[in-house]
Amino acid sequence: MIRAQAIRALAWLALPLSLGGHAPAASAQAADVPSPALLGHIFGDHGVLQRDRPIPVWGRAAPRAAVSVTLAGRTVAVRADASGRWNATLPAMPAGGPYTLTATSGATRQTLSDMLVGDVYLCGGQSNMEFPARRATGAWGGVIQRAMPSLRFAHVERDSQPAALRDFAKPVAWKIVDPQSVGDASAVCFHMAATLQRHLGIPIGFIESFWGGTTIENWIAAPALGTIPDYRPRLATLARTARDPDAGLREQDARDDAWWRAHYPSWNAERAWRGVDVDASSWPIARSSVANTPATTPLTVGWYRQTFDLSAAQAAAATRIGLGTIDRHDSVWINGRWIGANDAEWFWRDYPLRPGVLHAGRNVIAIRVLGRASLTGDPAQRAIVLDDGTRVPLADRWSYHRGGAVPDGTPPIAAWQVPNSLSTLYNGMVAPLGGYGLRLVAWYQGEANVGDPAGYARLLPMLMTDWRRQFGQPALPFMVAQIASFGPPPIRPGDAPRAALRDVQARVVRADPAAGLAVTIDVSDRFDVHAPQKRLVGERLARAARAVAYGEAITAGGPQVSGVSRQGTDLIVTFDRAAGGLFTYSSDVAIGFEACAGSDCRYVAGQVEGGAIRLRGANRPGTNRVRYGWADAPFVNLYGADDLPAVPFASDVR
Repeated sequence: MIRAQAIRALAWLALPLSLGGHAPAASAQAADVPSPALLGHIFGDHGVLQRDRPIPVWGRAAPRAAVSVTLAGRTVAVRADASGRWNATLPAMPAGGPYTLTATSGATRQTLSDMLVGDVYLCGGQSNMEFPARRATGAWGGVIQRAMPSLRFAHVERDSQPAALRDFAKPVAWKIVDPQSVGDASAVCFHMAATLQRHLGIPIGFIESFWGGTTIENWIAAPALGTIPDYRPRLATLARTARDPDAGLREQDARDDAWWRAHYPSWNAERAWRGVDVDASSWPIARSSVANTPATTPLTVGWYRQTFDLSAAQAAAATRIGLGTIDRHDSVWINGRWIGANDAEWFWRDYPLRPGVLHAGRNVIAIRVLGRASLTGDPAQRAIVLDDGTRVPLADRWSYHRGGAVPDGTPPIAAWQVPNSLSTLYNGMVAPLGGYGLRLVAWYQGEANVGDPAGYARLLPMLMTDWRRQFGQPALPFMVAQIASFGPPPIRPGDAPRAALRDVQARVVRADPAAGLAVTIDVSDRFDVHAPQKRLVGERLARAARAVAYGEAITAGGPQVSGVSRQGTDLIVTFDRAAGGLFTYSSDVAIGFEACAGSDCRYVAGQVEGGAIRLRGANRPGTNRVRYGWADAPFVNLYGADDLPAVPFASDVR
């Protein structure tokens, strides 16, 4: 039931914009997209530049051409390199504006107006960061009632690339926050930035770069991710794909085929069904998901085939094929050529079509599905898409054949395949930001990595280090939003993958002096992974930023465990950030505590004693660990004096 709820909750992300396969269509030249303007595409009217530090500016000009850049009467002269790229550094400036930013090279001039100097935030992650302000709690009567001229934002479009881009494909528009524009902004990022802007009284700009449902591996550069051996083969294929997309597709097809040959007993009998010359006249006709099968282990294989006709002009203009959602792992061939594969049942399939795949007249599509073997998306959305956006619909009429069963495992996914790609969103959505000056990063992601908290413990600090390298700021502050509660509340202690990932987030932040944490378990919705209460999340990130990034003498967040000790028959849990004492809502006991002897855990009631919790009678023989809030969707009531929830934890007993 909960899995179905999660899929429905993610459905708003499974839209045609979720282009899961841009990367194979790119080439090595994509990393050097020429721009008709002098300035890089992140620079635009109404933009915000980082105060109190040298201001990096870059762009494109004629090879070896002289370039001058002027901001607020201060001019820097540089010369472009042999490829036409240039970089300049303007002197540091205090908060202020508006100013004009001008770049000049020969007879070419580009002027940007209404530029402010203040603090710049980068907001990244998956769908809870992407969640728009217009859908958040309290937005019914409008998010804001009047413009906030000193608060601006820029949105980076979704782009998955096999190699790191030097610039965005087109200019990124900066918008002034007003009642019309704010609804499209990230709710969490807006409320964080607006809270800090009101507190600091300076211009603030926030840059949005996120993609719902994506794993953290998408957002880490290949050189860093490649330090983990398990990722190296897929990253090598990704690098070859950047140089030669067709070769990358062939290599991934071979890897996919080898897996099926090793794991699928019916491989020899069915491999020909992906080709063109297959007699499917005896196959029954299926419409969409009528071939749905119950979830079972081993998983079921289903084959879908149909033909469609194209004119010569349509075949030449086709750029991709949209197939909607599929449950669960699909592999797609057109005219016998492997097109792509994915394994996220909620994610929109949108595969690029390389030149020569389609031809005039009759074309054949074959889809092999492993799982419930269903085409679950809206049939009206299945189409061949042309370069002008025209859609050539596919019929909701498929020849269907139920295949055999796969005893265990799932096939490998291509390194470019969003939402489980490697490095491709860093390449397309972070790398083009260059060394843009930042004050802090806000990161809200982790749901897509819940299945591997141990891996996340390595990947989250890796991402933080990698982005600090990218922006040339070794101590760049990171504000991390802990993943929210979702799923059934517990009736007894047990394993909880979401709690384990929350614990990783808390431990990583605690080990990093330039990081802060916002706890979200009390502003969540156990029925919806996208809880709409985003204002408090943003405000808690802002509070963490005030303490960590701005050095204010306030607590960065709620009480966090500092140790558990024995005292007679009791256990004493002590907390940091509890100088004002602890308190409990709706009860004189603190709920959500567990005392564990190995893997055997039991609930114990907590009694507040100043800045500590006494667990009476919990010091039984063998007890060696205490947990708090250790569930996917826990009920908890322990807070600090600042009305901030205690951080969930698992801690050994001293």
